Amino acid sequence: MIITLTANPSMDRTVELPGVLQRGAVIRAEHAVDDPGGKGVNIARALKVSGFDTVAILPGDDEDAVLGCLREEGVNFTNMPIGAPIRSNITIVEPDGTTTKINAPGEPLNDVAQQQLTRLLIKETHDASWLVLAGSLPSGVPSDYYAVVGRAIREAQGEKAPLIAVDTSGTALRDAVTGQDGMPNLIKPNAQELAELVGTPEAWESLEKDAELTARTAKELVDRGIDTVLATLGSNGAVLVTREAAWHAIHEPVKVRSTVGAGDCALAGYLIAHELGKTPVECLVQAVAQGSAAAALPGTQVSTVAETRTDAVSVREITL
Repeated sequence: MIITLTANPSMDRTVELPGVLQRGAVIRAEHAVDDPGGKGVNIARALKVSGFDTVAILPGDDEDAVLGCLREEGVNFTNMPIGAPIRSNITIVEPDGTTTKINAPGEPLNDVAQQQLTRLLIKETHDASWLVLAGSLPSGVPSDYYAVVGRAIREAQGEKAPLIAVDTSGTALRDAVTGQDGMPNLIKPNAQELAELVGTPEAWESLEKDAELTARTAKELVDRGIDTVLATLGSNGAVLVTREAAWHAIHEPVKVRSTVGAGDCALAGYLIAHELGKTPVECLVQAVAQGSAAAALPGTQVSTVAETRTDAVSVREITL
């Protein structure tokens, strides 16, 4: 069982344009779709459509449209009522795959709500194999909340505590990897997030192009105490760094329709392979295959294992 937390969920409206986005113009969209969103929600959706047991944890009222969509998709969830609607985000996709996102801030969570959410996570993660802490944190939530959750679950469950994966950015990612007791087992940054995390934000484009540089940078984090870094590099695939070795995997080119949620599907692919007892290399291959399959889908549609092509992924080991 894989549990996901989406502290700042959303309803994601994706609008596909017939041409290049023109500021100030009136444009008729070719297609528009609404999907329940937020990183943890997307990961849970990807796990569900591939037949894996998952529960999405998120704040939101019982009658909220986001929860209604999850019910329609058959995604198991446990919600914490907040007395306010879940935010709506807008994604604009141009024909070449260029993606522009406009994210609303989300409903604040006060101290009482945060404590309630933490207790809910402790309860729901009994017998779970993984807990995925994903996405941005809403207003009012301190940037170290993911580390707080990690410590609380490990203190409550001891050796039975699930492995913890973190997929976020900015100060939330920085503070999630501070202090050994709350350290996640796995993080999944993209190139920009990885560069910011190690204090060289200007280097992100170099990281995205250079798998060796990415591996060396991720190794710094493994040396701090993180077991595994899965760094996604857009069209350049992904790099996996563990305590034992590092690898770079890349997929054959695909026609990109939307990159929204591709990183979430990549993490879901890694977790699926891990649940099946696969090797680190096989986990990396499934991650890249699933992320690439998602990029070829419109909107925030999630890819299934059946849609992936692991045979289109090439892997090489990187010497550190």
